[in-house]
Amino acid sequence: MKTRIPAILFAIHCSLFTTRVAAQVGAPYIHDPSTIAECDGKYYTFGTGGGGLISDDGWSWHSGAERPGGGAAPDVLKIGDRYLVIYGATGGGLGGGHNGRILTMWNKTLDPKSPDFKYTQAVEVAASDGMEDQDAIDPCLLLDPTTGRLWATYGTYFGTIRLIELDPTTGYRAEGNKEKDIAIDCEATDLLYRDGWYYLLGTHGTCCDGVNSTYNIVVGRSRNVEGPYLDNVGRDMFHGGGRMVINAGDRKTGPGHFGRTVIDEGIEIMSCHYEADFDQGGRSVLGIRPLLWRNGWPVAGNQFRGGVFAIESERRGYSLELAVDFTRMQQERERFWQIDTTKPVKPIPNQTLAEVIGNWPEGDIPARCSDYMFRPWQHWNIEPVAEAGGYLGAPYFKITINGTSRALCATAACEVTTVPTFTGDDSQLWRIEQATDGTFRLMPKAIPGRKDVNTRLCLYSAGDSTPTLAPWDFQSDNAKWNLRIAE
Repeated sequence: MKTRIPAILFAIHCSLFTTRVAAQVGAPYIHDPSTIAECDGKYYTFGTGGGGLISDDGWSWHSGAERPGGGAAPDVLKIGDRYLVIYGATGGGLGGGHNGRILTMWNKTLDPKSPDFKYTQAVEVAASDGMEDQDAIDPCLLLDPTTGRLWATYGTYFGTIRLIELDPTTGYRAEGNKEKDIAIDCEATDLLYRDGWYYLLGTHGTCCDGVNSTYNIVVGRSRNVEGPYLDNVGRDMFHGGGRMVINAGDRKTGPGHFGRTVIDEGIEIMSCHYEADFDQGGRSVLGIRPLLWRNGWPVAGNQFRGGVFAIESERRGYSLELAVDFTRMQQERERFWQIDTTKPVKPIPNQTLAEVIGNWPEGDIPARCSDYMFRPWQHWNIEPVAEAGGYLGAPYFKITINGTSRALCATAACEVTTVPTFTGDDSQLWRIEQATDGTFRLMPKAIPGRKDVNTRLCLYSAGDSTPTLAPWDFQSDNAKWNLRIAE
């Protein structure tokens, strides 16, 4: 958080996100959010000032998270069966100075209504005296999965970004640890580890100026947690380098305070705040986006909004369709060697729904996969269902044959079929998530006859022409789908 104010999704998917949709619903108003943490089936994020947000499903957010100590820009990390919270007590120019303090504290739970909810006494792990070229604020946490060591970064534009090591058992500063400067020209940093690389994400630009804030998030990476952190063209973040991860878009400006959440193998989201959401009166709001990885670099995906698509299997490229008879189109054909080039060309219109729907059965119609021919039985209208709730970062969707109410649904036998009318049943609601490679996972909210929300079975290509439901497997193209704008 800085109080001074100085004077792709992959290209192939860009066209999928053209219809405007709300961000997180409810009251998602927050500044400098922590990484999203899950506790007893609910989601939590903490912000500057001591409060934070809670969500039952990851889509609708409300105030209620509690964190003592006030201050700015916290982070939270679950270690074992406890939650470690780190925050900046002062600094950032608050009160006119840069004499900051970084504090840590523990809690057994994040639920303020739990009898186990009690924070330990906060302890100082780093500080700045207001005179040095550094400002102790905006901390983050990384528990290294390869070594078990716990690291924290902190700092703002007023000087350097520093790295320190903490004790993962106590939350205290590791004995004998000396801070190390690893970046400049950013703040609100975050550390993550993936596939042998350490990534340092920093928030660049100006904040705290509403719709005029220029915050954006950049990244460098290193094979060593202590750096150096270089960007995609070899610039060191200690000398101002950084590759863009996310900037302004979708009528929202100033994304900052990156957080990463791994939902499943190959399914990740990033969280941040936007300094100003134009559609929310310019308020600072929580943002959740798919996190993609392109050539080893993190890229913010775009929130899926729905539309009319061909749903094509990554396995072979065949299109999901109704299992109905193929209706041939009439065409006045010319022998190619007798074409009269002076004769005007007459475009052939697409086959219409009215021309084929009368031949379809009235009851349930199974789904299958086949060659895409831009036919009405291959065009699916995917639309958010406002009253159906959601999951982390998105609402549930209905998937119907375009121009009809015929809906794709799960069966009790863990297969897929279509029913004549969308009723809103949980078996007809779909969780649609973009995977880290840009493909999509389609997962029904519920399987008929099973009580719990489904988080395991997804739309799966068991054969070139056979869709079914099976466990998600990021390593198999059978589980992945592409959404092509219908022609």
